[in-house]
Amino acid sequence: MASEEKVSYRIICVSHLSGAEGDSVARSVSERLGFRYLDEEIIERAAEWVDLDPSVVGGVERRKSLMARIGEAMRGQTSPRLPQAPAQLSSGESVREMPSAEDLRALIRDVIRDAAEEGEIVIASHAASMVLAERHDALRVLVTASRETRAERIASARNIDLRTAGKVVDEEDSARADYLKRFHGLELELPTHYDLVVNTDKLAAERGAKVIVLAAE
Repeated sequence: MASEEKVSYRIICVSHLSGAEGDSVARSVSERLGFRYLDEEIIERAAEWVDLDPSVVGGVERRKSLMARIGEAMRGQTSPRLPQAPAQLSSGESVREMPSAEDLRALIRDVIRDAAEEGEIVIASHAASMVLAERHDALRVLVTASRETRAERIASARNIDLRTAGKVVDEEDSARADYLKRFHGLELELPTHYDLVVNTDKLAAERGAKVIVLAAE
C-alpha cells in the first residue's frame, strides 16, 4: 500500500476551486498516504486557542456583502462583541472584545503552521499552500477545472439550473480571489504558486489523487 512507502513530503496542501472536486481529491490522497486530513479542524483549533465559537473564527474567511459592510460601518461595529456580551453586562462583568479580523486571520495562519509541524497531514483549503510556501517538505497542489465543467457539477450537486450554477461559480471564484488578497496580499493567483496543478476536466478525482501521491513519494 502507498501508506507503507516512504514519502518525500510530510505535508500536502490541496487548494481547489469550487466544482473542481478538490475535496474528494484531498481525501483520497489522505487515505492513500495514510496521512491525517485537515479542513474544518483548522478553524476548530483556532477557535480553541482563543476560546471562541468556531463560527466566529470561520466567519473571517467569508467575504461580507457590500450591504453588510455598510451596515457595520454605520453602526460602528468594527470590533463586534462576543455573543455572551449581554449576559456579562447584566452581571456587571467586564466585556471581552472579539479579536480584530486581522488578528483572526493571523491566528488561522498560525494554526496552519502549527499543524504542519506535526507532519503527515493533508490540508484542504485555507490557502495552506501560501502559508507554507517556504517549507521544503510541503507539496502545494491546485485542483482546478474549466468554468463549464465546474458549473455542470455544481448544478448537479446543488440541484440548480446551469445558468444559476455559472453565477455561483463566478461568485465563489470572486470570493476566493478576495480571500487570497485579504489573507496573503495576493493580487493574482498563478500556477507558479503551486508545485503541481491537477485539472479534473477529464482526470477523475481518484486518478488526480494518484498523480499527487506519485509526486509526493
